[in-house]
Order: sequence, then structure tokens, then C-alpha cells
Amino acid sequence: MMRRKILALDLDGTLTNSNKDITPKTKCAIRTMQKLGHLVVLASGRPTPGVSAVANALNLKKYGGYMLSYNGGKCTNCRTGEVLYQETMPEDVVPRIFALAQELDIGMMTYQQQGIIAGDKVDAYMQIEADINGLEIRSYPNPAMQLKTPVNKCLGTAAPERAPEIVQRFSEAFGDQIGVGRSEPFFIELTPMGVDKATSLERLRHLVGCKREDIIACGDGFNDQSMIQYAGLGVAMANAQEVVKEVADYVTKNTNDEDGVAEVIEKFLLA
Repeated sequence: MMRRKILALDLDGTLTNSNKDITPKTKCAIRTMQKLGHLVVLASGRPTPGVSAVANALNLKKYGGYMLSYNGGKCTNCRTGEVLYQETMPEDVVPRIFALAQELDIGMMTYQQQGIIAGDKVDAYMQIEADINGLEIRSYPNPAMQLKTPVNKCLGTAAPERAPEIVQRFSEAFGDQIGVGRSEPFFIELTPMGVDKATSLERLRHLVGCKREDIIACGDGFNDQSMIQYAGLGVAMANAQEVVKEVADYVTKNTNDEDGVAEVIEKFLLA
């Protein structure tokens, strides 16, 4: 009997295609591996509501999968709905993050139960995030005043050519208090210190009793590098950023639009 494996999947650009759909072929491959007892872990920069929709589509409640939302900042057991752990931003930093975003004239948002909370500037990149997650953007002159619950993540938006400079500015201002990185070329991820997908997978594997070498991690974006390097088998999609491909053990022949995840499942879990 094959040992139980964890398949950790990034969502956008990995599990979902360019239309943000999971194709029937990939769904079928995932269902087959789940029936064999392997675990699916959805590891995404998305907020929990945006990951939940995908978890429901894959029947993770029935098969006992997990969600690592907010780039790994919150871990949820799909079967029970229990939050196994979460990390939140230092309260005093969040208003200063919004203030710096306003100074730099970039988009900035965070997540609350009522949806996405943003400042006055709402750009096309922010709308992409809202559409992906099925959340409404609520814009305020002083967004930090609207926060009723602790913040798991803030997300900045800037044109790809400006993003490296923005990451540098936020690192200089807050690098000793929070994590600063990128996911998509136009998304600047601001997370609690020490949060990334690899750290979350390490915590989760101990909770479920799985060895590191039994983790397969698939991704395409900058924020997937840590889990791809951490996993027993790190997989970059054919459409991944070049820096992600460089750290991977395997690069798929097929992109996210050509069932790259199904390729991984068939090759490493069902062969």
C-alpha cells in the first residue's frame, strides 16, 4: 500500500486555468487520488472565502482536506471547519501600511467579514482580486478605522515594473515587523512575520502525521517558492515564473490551461 501523500496546490495559475476554473480532467484526477486516501491541501494567497469556494468544488469536506489561506497565515480543517491555527498582523502596523500606500499612490486592501476593505484608490488589479474571490470592495478615506477583527494579510497592488521598488519601500519601513513579498507580478503580499506556505505545511504535516518527503507541492508564483523548496517533491507549472522553475524538482510539460495538475497526479500518485 502506498503511503499517504499530501498534495499541496496553489490555486491561481496552478490548479485553476486562465478562466479561474478547475477542468473536469483535473477534478477527476483529484477525486481519484482522494479516494485512495491522499490528502489535498489548498495553499493560496487568497483569503479564506476565496479558497472555500474551491474546497467545496473539490469536495474537501467529504475527503478531509485542508486550506492554507492568506499565504499560509490561516489553516482550516475542511471536514470540521475548525481553524487549526492562524497568525495576524500587529495592530499598530496596519494603519501605517495604508498610510504608506497612500503616500506611494498604490492600491492597498485587507479582508474582513464584510468583504475587501480598501483606501480611496481602487485600481484594476484590486478588481482582479475581488473578482477571483467573489468579494465586494468597500472603499474608505480611512480604511484602518473599519477593521473590526484582526488582520491576516494586507495586499498591495502596483504595475509589475513598479512592484520591486514598492516591495523595497515596504521592506525598509516594516521589514522587522511583517513579511513582505510578491505573488503575482502586480501583487505585494504583506503578512505576519514568519508566514509563508512552507512554514504552514511544516505545521500541518505534524498535525496530520505525514513525513516531509511525502509532500508534493505545486505552484507557479513568487510566493510558491518556499513550499516548492520545502516539499519532498517540488513542482513548478510550465507557466511558472522562471525563478520558481529554478528551485523545482520537476517542471510540468503542461500549463495550468492544459491540466498540469492532472499530469502531476497521474505521474506521481496514480502511476
